[in-house]
Amino acid sequence: MRIARIAHAQGMSFVTVDGEGDGATVSEIDGHPFGQITLTGQRWALADVRLMSPLLPSKIVCVGRNYAAHAAEQQAEVPSEPLLFLKPSTTVIGPGDAIRIPPQSTRVDHEAELAIVIGPPGARRVTSPAEAEAAIFGYTCANDVTARDLQERDNQWTRAKGFDSFCPIGPWIETELDVSDIEVRCEVNDSVRQLGRTKDMVFSPATIVSYVSHIMTLLPGDVILTGTPEGIEPLEPGDTVSVSVEGIGTLTNSVVSLV
Repeated sequence: MRIARIAHAQGMSFVTVDGEGDGATVSEIDGHPFGQITLTGQRWALADVRLMSPLLPSKIVCVGRNYAAHAAEQQAEVPSEPLLFLKPSTTVIGPGDAIRIPPQSTRVDHEAELAIVIGPPGARRVTSPAEAEAAIFGYTCANDVTARDLQERDNQWTRAKGFDSFCPIGPWIETELDVSDIEVRCEVNDSVRQLGRTKDMVFSPATIVSYVSHIMTLLPGDVILTGTPEGIEPLEPGDTVSVSVEGIGTLTNSVVSLV
């Protein structure tokens, strides 16, 4: 099932997404999608509504260097355990929103990623792969936008990863997907920049969920970014950047300057 969040003439709703292309429609969910999903009967053409970020997480946990080739391009070692950092919830934007390059940075990079969405009741001190899988509500696309020059200058990643608009998420959550070997792609202005497969992750999604849950409680709707393949490059104002994950869809954002 594909679950999205939309803006429409009457307000904002969670919806299920049905069909493909020009014929796609969305059906309104009564309340939130965590639990037994009941539809209200309200339905729209997808083209007549605006997709938003599929959720607003309480926290975004990210995994660094989870693809060996990406670690190599940064001249860094592959970590022996998941390397974690956080992005604030204010970084989240949705499909079609603009990534805003701040004046403090001279190099802002794209990082295409598969993102995990945590479901109810959340996860705390998960020990088995089965428990970890059960805690995963679904998956979506994400872009871990990074001010690379600030990351290198600061020797820690909060500022470089934390600017408003630096975490596009969407276009929706796919709740039924085998992510053991799927493609993760980034295109900028229709040119392929990143192309990887999840089978090359150092740590699997289930391993990551278990690891994180022993550090902090994961709440329903929290998001975990699972790392980016090799091929990171700068974004420039005027660019259009798209992150595609096989079996989910494509997340597209424009790039503008705040200068």
